[in-house]
Amino acid sequence: MKRICILILLLGMVEWGTAQSADTCLIAFYNVENLFHPSDDSLTRDDDFTPTGLYHWSYTKYYRKIQNIGKVLVAMGEGNPPWLVGLAEIENEQVLKDLCYLSPLRKFRYRYVHYDSPDRRGVDVALLYRDSCVTLVRSEKIPIVFPFEPETRNRDLLYALVRFANGDSLHLIVNHWTSRFGGFAATIPKRNYYAEVARQRVDSVLRIEPEGKILLMGDFNDYCTDESMEEHLRAARFSDTTQTDTLFNLMYEFLKCHNKGSHKHEDFWGCLDQLVVSRGFLFSQDGLQIVGRVPHIYDAPFLLVPDEKYGGVKNYRTFLGPRYIGGFADHLPVYIRLVLH
Repeated sequence: MKRICILILLLGMVEWGTAQSADTCLIAFYNVENLFHPSDDSLTRDDDFTPTGLYHWSYTKYYRKIQNIGKVLVAMGEGNPPWLVGLAEIENEQVLKDLCYLSPLRKFRYRYVHYDSPDRRGVDVALLYRDSCVTLVRSEKIPIVFPFEPETRNRDLLYALVRFANGDSLHLIVNHWTSRFGGFAATIPKRNYYAEVARQRVDSVLRIEPEGKILLMGDFNDYCTDESMEEHLRAARFSDTTQTDTLFNLMYEFLKCHNKGSHKHEDFWGCLDQLVVSRGFLFSQDGLQIVGRVPHIYDAPFLLVPDEKYGGVKNYRTFLGPRYIGGFADHLPVYIRLVLH
């Protein structure tokens, strides 16, 4: 298994070396673990993340987390942070403003796309983009209403269309599907429905642009082999050359690597955070191309701590239960490197 992982890394390095003559950039997704503002929002259940709440969420702790997230994104790009970043578990517009203007990201001219969703806790998805590098053409939220449970209040999907300097366009869908809290089997239909709604948007884009470049990124709360991903989103392995449904899940690569993932549950590392791309993204001979056709997990040593219970390492997160740890997040960022021809 180690040999396979090394081969994947070497392939990416070779392709990266051949891309040096063209512009390159990163596109990332990061579940930042409960990025709440300490002020109390009377319309959501955010009381735990206030100075007097369960987590004693002070402004000092909040600003430390803002700084931490900014440091991760700058370090990931080795001083040239991602041009586009999908985020999950952000509370509101204020935390995005603070992240863009009060963290190490402030000198990179980030802007953001955000819509308040009906989620009871008030956590949403968002998109950061560097407006010196890409142009936001349009965006919208995609509401999720379960036909079998219409009274629930769910996180929206976020759709955005961006354009690069070379004229190429990219369709983005940022996801944070229903968690497994309350039971894996009981919540399967909810994630399946999220997948169907996301797939409908993909199909609507492809009807107009059959070779359009589409990237779905997010915390899907399922793995690439679960039915929501394979049967409802219909995201295949890149090695499946018979696939005609135009979507490929890049994270299958990590099934070949023992104990490699973006999130650790007990002793198991897996990829709940995934990057799914359209056929046009992988097979196009011009415009945007994925370097090495491989995804990456940003697992820098400063994002990990020893796992005394299960061995190895685990995420250096902000909280462990209600206890403040002071780290970064309970997920690692995932990203792709693009070359612009």
